[in-house]
Amino acid sequence: MTRLLFVCLGNICRSPAAEGVARAMAEARGLSVEIDSAGTGGWHAGEAPDPRMREAALRRGYDLSSLRARQVRRADFADFDHVLAMDEDNLAALQRARPADARAELSLMLSHAPHLPEREVPDPYYGGPQGFDHVLDLLEAAVAGLLDRVEAQGR
Repeated sequence: MTRLLFVCLGNICRSPAAEGVARAMAEARGLSVEIDSAGTGGWHAGEAPDPRMREAALRRGYDLSSLRARQVRRADFADFDHVLAMDEDNLAALQRARPADARAELSLMLSHAPHLPEREVPDPYYGGPQGFDHVLDLLEAAVAGLLDRVEAQGR
């Protein structure tokens, strides 16, 4: 079974949204995939995703209400096959924290949607509601590409 970990800064907007999108898309494809999310920072640990993200996700059929924020752990680099960062800053933080013997492959989330002009999933926290919808648009495209890769590797 492939294991995916989505990572942003606080694990309350982008990465839980990616987790919700990936769970729904993997289920729709009949894929057996373990999916989780975390933040490089721990100040939101135990909190539910941002209400604005929960609302935007729910409008698209993704229920994030059961998710709770947590910080990336050293064990994540051994437990997951792919650790996907939402932006360059979080990718750099993951690269610094990655143990030398880690098996997880680190990548930017949007590297799985090369047709998009963006390289990073922007943090919608300080913006308006349209930012949350834009994040979901990006994540849907990237998760589709990622799951295509997972399916191809499983063949």
